[in-house]
Amino acid sequence: MGRIATSIVAATLAITSVASYGTSAMAGEVLERVLAAKTLKIAVGTDWGPISSLNEKHELVGFDVDVAKAIARFLGVKAEFVTPGWDVIAAGNWGNRWDLSMGQATPTKERAEKFNFTTNYFFERQVVVVHNTSKYSTPSDINGKTVGVGSGTLAEQYANHTLTPNWLGAEPFDYKFKAGDVKVYTSTNVAFDDLRLGDGIRLNAVITDSTIAQTAIKAGYPFKTIGALLSAPGAIMTMKGDQEFTDKISAAIKSMQNDGTLSELSKQWYGSDHSAE
Repeated sequence: MGRIATSIVAATLAITSVASYGTSAMAGEVLERVLAAKTLKIAVGTDWGPISSLNEKHELVGFDVDVAKAIARFLGVKAEFVTPGWDVIAAGNWGNRWDLSMGQATPTKERAEKFNFTTNYFFERQVVVVHNTSKYSTPSDINGKTVGVGSGTLAEQYANHTLTPNWLGAEPFDYKFKAGDVKVYTSTNVAFDDLRLGDGIRLNAVITDSTIAQTAIKAGYPFKTIGALLSAPGAIMTMKGDQEFTDKISAAIKSMQNDGTLSELSKQWYGSDHSAE
């Protein structure tokens, strides 16, 4: 009787051990794949201004590119970049084509249904950009106007009044305008191309990150900003299913925050520190 009971207990423990091992293996599948291949596949944009873009040598450069390379070094692997559109990234269903996405995504509740988020690594304001020949001076001036936004962005949710500020530290806010028409573009730069044609020709305004707006203005685009809408954090996105991998990326970010690397990279690419709120 005692030996039978002991055997049952031993068998139960063995089954539990196998089950636990299987769950653990599945939980770390992405991290294991990255470490085994010694390669971290990172999705970035080619026209995201100081976030990530192609230089005159057709090389990917930018704040997010440098951050991603630092994360790869933290993991002891090489960085490999892929360049899908943001709309493709935000749709999910990556199919292992890349392991994580840069892009300073705001960790909203809606996105959290599809993605895991690392600790925040960037803090940004959303602003209203208009043609510099327009008479608009405040966000309320674009009530009823045609507004351009990038697909799958915080700006798109704001313009459509569907944004729920449910990230850590979020504060309540009031919408400062009601668009007459919201035009969605594959990227903010495509929206800028329409806005630069003149006020009201295709667009009256574009909603985007302040850093993207300032980069365009410095590059000679005939724009001005007429007010900030809200401030939000940015995080790196990973697909659900491997929290261990997400935590490892967060550890890399925290290491860069602690040793000042993130702050220095922000100052290098933006002229100011966006690494803390």
